Amino acid sequence: MSKAKETVSRTLIVALALCIVCSVVVSTAAVMLKPAQVNNQTLDIKSNILAAAGMLEANASADDIEAAFQRFDVRLLDLDSGEFVEPSAVGVEDPMKYDMYKAASDPEMSEKLASSEDPAGIKRRPNIAKIFTLSDGGQVSRVVLPIHGYGLWSTLYGFISIEGDANTIEGLGFYDHGETPGLGGEVDNPRWKNQWPGKKVYDDGSTEPQVRLVKGGVDPNDQNKEHKVDALSGATLTSRGVEQLVNYWMGEEGYGAFLQKLRKGEV
Repeated sequence: MSKAKETVSRTLIVALALCIVCSVVVSTAAVMLKPAQVNNQTLDIKSNILAAAGMLEANASADDIEAAFQRFDVRLLDLDSGEFVEPSAVGVEDPMKYDMYKAASDPEMSEKLASSEDPAGIKRRPNIAKIFTLSDGGQVSRVVLPIHGYGLWSTLYGFISIEGDANTIEGLGFYDHGETPGLGGEVDNPRWKNQWPGKKVYDDGSTEPQVRLVKGGVDPNDQNKEHKVDALSGATLTSRGVEQLVNYWMGEEGYGAFLQKLRKGEV
């Protein structure tokens, strides 16, 4: 009996020791790999910004992406006033480190949206957004804006790139979502995304976004086709979500105040 008990005891001790060693190894690996994971996430965001702006080269290396991204200025924007603010206003030194989505969950850094004000289904909107501008001759020639909103199953996170006229879309893409593959997931399809460049957000002189996703496809003879994109086949709710989130963020509750200033040459 004593030998049996001793064997059981030793087995438990060995198992416990093995668990401790494995825990230490896993924890150490997680700590050591954390900087690399953060760098990869940042690089992925930068590549998606470049893709939305039509500036991501095929087979671009990490160095290529970093070099291309250096052309952009990272700015923090007060959404209500449409004015830029200093990073210190949100407690950071580097504007790239500001997380507008984390800020949206902080009542002191965001506002709760009533259902009537929230067609994008985001529930809370940050007071300060992080945007990316490209200048030419001292004038903003391109701006890439973070956008997000609810589709069918998930919140879609992405970027929309707007030309310096603050009206013409250069590109749109989503980097994170959980929509149905082959249906709503077709927001990732390059053929669908290629419809967006050249589309207009507003009518001449208007401040009300006019973007529409059309079920069955856009009629080439439609006089308002410049505002319209083919809806995703078999994904009515995802298409509606994309339409609503784009119009929300281009409207007065989103980047509207800033875009009006840009249109007037005040930026």
